[in-house]
Amino acid sequence: MEEPAEVRVGRGQRLIEATREDLELYGVSELEERIDILQSEIARCRAQIERKRAGRAAADALFGAPPA
Repeated sequence: MEEPAEVRVGRGQRLIEATREDLELYGVSELEERIDILQSEIARCRAQIERKRAGRAAADALFGAPPA
């Protein structure tokens, strides 16, 4: 008997699901923990943006900026 294939989750799908979650079910400490996790994720995203901008700036410096 074959096992069912794993369902692939689309990019960003879990984030979308998290934003639709009913927050009434959480206590104050759980909500505070959720905020801490989300703030950490925001910081991680900002750091990735900066790495991408730095990489783009390095490429532009080496090869020239693309025409506007």
